Amino acid sequence: MREDVLSDLPRVAAPARRALTNAGVTTLAALAEHTEREIAALHGMGPKALGTLREALAVHSLTFAAPQEAP
Repeated sequence: MREDVLSDLPRVAAPARRALTNAGVTTLAALAEHTEREIAALHGMGPKALGTLREALAVHSLTFAAPQEAP
């Protein structure tokens, strides 16, 4: 399946797009299941792409997952 088909993710640079695809993140709903720190740690993900993703989540009333607290 092509990366840009059936995805509601915003357009980001190719390295960030590949990083998301390789992590199995192809929709905003799937993105919202991850913390921002997890996504930021992906190879190819930069600050501009993170900002674009954060904005897209907000437009759809979604957010990154909350970080898990240590026990």
